[in-house]
Amino acid sequence: MMLMPPRTVYMASTEPQLDPELLVTRIIAELQANPTAQRLLLRAMLTNEFLGVPARLDRIEQDIVELNENVSRLNSDVEVLKADVAELKVDVAELKVDVAELKVDVGHLKGDSLEAKLPRWIIPALSQGLSLRRARIVQGGYQATNEDFLESVESNLESGVISEHQAARIQLTDTIVRARKRDGGETVWVAVEASNKVHQEDITRCLEAADALRRVFGEEALPVVTGYSIDPPDKRRADGGGVVYLEVVGSR
Repeated sequence: MMLMPPRTVYMASTEPQLDPELLVTRIIAELQANPTAQRLLLRAMLTNEFLGVPARLDRIEQDIVELNENVSRLNSDVEVLKADVAELKVDVAELKVDVAELKVDVGHLKGDSLEAKLPRWIIPALSQGLSLRRARIVQGGYQATNEDFLESVESNLESGVISEHQAARIQLTDTIVRARKRDGGETVWVAVEASNKVHQEDITRCLEAADALRRVFGEEALPVVTGYSIDPPDKRRADGGGVVYLEVVGSR
């Protein structure tokens, strides 16, 4: 007769199980009462990546604060730069004005230099270019104007032969020369306007001066412009108006 091993009998647990909701509520209450337990539970349940999120958020917030500060400084620098640019524009504008004034002054100096040079060569230039002789300057060339010449202009102004404008035009003419024609010996007056570069205004002025001289003295008067250069259109205007252009030879 075989003997059978004793069988193990498992008895069901009679201990009552907690309700899940009550269990969670109890755990939460315990965790709220124990901060250390909270950290331990979080460390057990969360990965290191999640645990580092608060620190990274703090760093991001700090970076945002620094970025805002940098933007504020940048905006301030931009405003300063704008102010500097505005001042620079003002300085450039003033510099342009100064350069323009300097150009005018240099032009005047060149004109004065030409007027100073004019008496030394205008007589030979007129003798050669216009076949004149016994030419002499009665006005201009940094010399006193001939008294008889002035009296003639004044008396014709008073008598109404010439206008105030015509008298002023004579007085403002750069150089006035009295000469005689080589052929025939007739007296002739020459109104000379000198300019570094001859323009339309010079042509007009010498024409007006020659016309006024013609009225005052009842003799032929020639309009002449002289300078270092003249543009082709102005040269054509001069030729068309009977104005003689004499080019100044030599350095400026």
